[in-house]
Amino acid sequence: MIETVLLMIFIGIFAGIAGAILGLGGGIIVTPILTLLCHLDIKYAIGASIVVVIATSSGSTIAYLKDEVLNLRVAMFLEIATTIGALSGALLTGILEPKYLYILFGLLILFSAFNMVKKLMNKNKSNLSTKDDKLAKKLRLNSSYYDKAEHKQVDYRVENIPGGLSVMFGAGLASGLLGIGSGAFKVIAMDTFMKMPLKPSSATSNLMMGVTAAASATVYFFNGSILPYIAVPLALGILLGATLGSRIMQVLPARWIRVCFVPVMFYIGISMLYKGF
Repeated sequence: MIETVLLMIFIGIFAGIAGAILGLGGGIIVTPILTLLCHLDIKYAIGASIVVVIATSSGSTIAYLKDEVLNLRVAMFLEIATTIGALSGALLTGILEPKYLYILFGLLILFSAFNMVKKLMNKNKSNLSTKDDKLAKKLRLNSSYYDKAEHKQVDYRVENIPGGLSVMFGAGLASGLLGIGSGAFKVIAMDTFMKMPLKPSSATSNLMMGVTAAASATVYFFNGSILPYIAVPLALGILLGATLGSRIMQVLPARWIRVCFVPVMFYIGISMLYKGF
């Protein structure tokens, strides 16, 4: 039992660091480890991953709020589309054929991964938006943050609000209908479609995932999918890892975060296509 607890804490620290840096919930890391390496039933692995997402969000969001990296207005605005999407997904369960959605979302993630590769290749080209979006200005979504890696204040503008909302609705739909985490979609919506810098995108994604996961955690708790001896040490490790990860992310150059994020996106995209076909 002690060995299991220590192993869960170690896995939690690793998942928390990775999740906080990349803007993913940590569930994508924890679920394969628990099912493939620890031979845990998928039902309990998914229950644990929900706890992991909430813990990652809690641990990293505190640091990001303190350092003013995340965009709270963007988070609350986009969360409306995610919630509507999640409710729609839950209502459409059993009506829509999931395989077509797996293919659609898989292709979207692969498209975004290729887009990130292009950004990596354009070393000298700034990815920041130069457009003055009227809707973003009206909603006061434009913001700034201090980049600790480059030692300068970065002012950025948000654009293509409808495109970002559409991807966020799709993220919620995927969560509700397919039961998957949508952290990658959240980063895609902000980084690729709304032209936000990667660091605020990742930080804002961390906050939003916690809000989304908290809604479904009660369901998993009452149906007995959350095992305390797995979830509690995992959560402790995650809180420590996410706090460390949020500090590491701020001093890492955005380019290195993309280098880490692209393989994860290819993995998610190919996995979803595989499930679809």
